[in-house]
Amino acid sequence: MSNDINSESDPGQPLVYQIRIKGHLGREWADWFEGLTLTALDNGETLLTGAVVDQAALHGVLRKVRDLGIPLLSVVHVKPNQAGPFDVNSEMIDRSKTNLKER
Repeated sequence: MSNDINSESDPGQPLVYQIRIKGHLGREWADWFEGLTLTALDNGETLLTGAVVDQAALHGVLRKVRDLGIPLLSVVHVKPNQAGPFDVNSEMIDRSKTNLKER
């Protein structure tokens, strides 16, 4: 596994993540998730999207999800221009094809 996840972006810039959880969270939770956008999806899941300054901040968000007792479905690093909802499985396939080409 490569350690150069931040190689495409400025190392000083926050990374954008999409965190998918089971169930819907109401808008009243938006302040608790500090700057992340909460999107209720038609399939009964919630997508938390936004910039996270570092790994410690990401773990803090994941700790909040854990504390709510809501099942965590996925955590995906996305490019800033790709921050809309997408199929996680197709993104993983696309990344694996890219990794094979780089080898």
